[in-house]
Amino acid sequence: MNLPTGLAVTAALLAGNGFFVASEFALVAARRPRLERAAARGSRAARSAVAAIRELSLMLAGAQLGVTMCSLGLGLVSEPVIADRLVPLAHAAGLPSAAAHAVAFVLALGLVTFLHMVLGEMAPKSWVITHPERSAMLLAPPFRAFSAVTRPALAALNAATNLLLRLVGVPPRDTTSVSRTPEQLRSLVMESRRLGLIGETDVRLLTAALDAPRAPLANLVVPIGDIVAVPPTATPREIVDTAARHGLIRLMVRGIAPGRPARMVHVRDAYVALARGARTTARDMAHPVPAMPIGTPVAGAVATLRAHHSRLGLVLAADGRPAGLIKLDDLLTTLLAPA
Repeated sequence: MNLPTGLAVTAALLAGNGFFVASEFALVAARRPRLERAAARGSRAARSAVAAIRELSLMLAGAQLGVTMCSLGLGLVSEPVIADRLVPLAHAAGLPSAAAHAVAFVLALGLVTFLHMVLGEMAPKSWVITHPERSAMLLAPPFRAFSAVTRPALAALNAATNLLLRLVGVPPRDTTSVSRTPEQLRSLVMESRRLGLIGETDVRLLTAALDAPRAPLANLVVPIGDIVAVPPTATPREIVDTAARHGLIRLMVRGIAPGRPARMVHVRDAYVALARGARTTARDMAHPVPAMPIGTPVAGAVATLRAHHSRLGLVLAADGRPAGLIKLDDLLTTLLAPA
């Protein structure tokens, strides 16, 4: 292979390595709630990033496969090409043939390793850590395309990995499936009490939370008429003033189109916009609010709000119309109230 072609292949392999490293770190470092809010605003790139995070185990396998392929390519192509060009220089310096080849190989290996670490590893990591959500939205679409093409190989790699984990006594588990059922948590509480790790007061508190009545949300709903809301065109100053008058930190946004999710705005975002002098409105800063039927049990409502990383939930009446709001604080107070 001639030198220009070898250098072009080297540059492509370094860029590919950097792409896979950046994709891996972006999916791990990006904050999923921010991506979900961007996806709710219609960003296709954000939806792709959220979908990648939901199958993080497979995506990480894809990143590792890509990094391995690029690293092997650098070893097979780049190092020999560079070493071959350094051998004549070593001969010209008066080294014998064997020593010239050894010196050329060491220098080529050192140069390729340096470029690999700096351009293919450290620079992409630093960029992703600085801009995790933006990098995730930028990289997720092409990275998911690569993972789709290599999915059979990735599935085989995951299966082999899971088998190895089982052989050493480690149950494999997808990184996104970390929740436990109430029955599992109750068993953990009882086992912890048996081992003396928690006291009777803690046992009663935890048991009360796990055995909370499966009552509907009706008694905890803030009626629709009592909801404090601002129009979509409200400025940051109007949001801050409204929140201060009512002693709230979250306000609903009025004028949501039928069929679209309810939305709320946090006064913190309004303060940030004021400090930056940004010309924005409540519509731009709004976050989606999950909806749930009024017959949803308290524990189910908590699970829904946690799954959507939201402190507020819209409660729907039997006919599907909004009946009011539910607050995560009120739900947790009910769950943790002493029996």
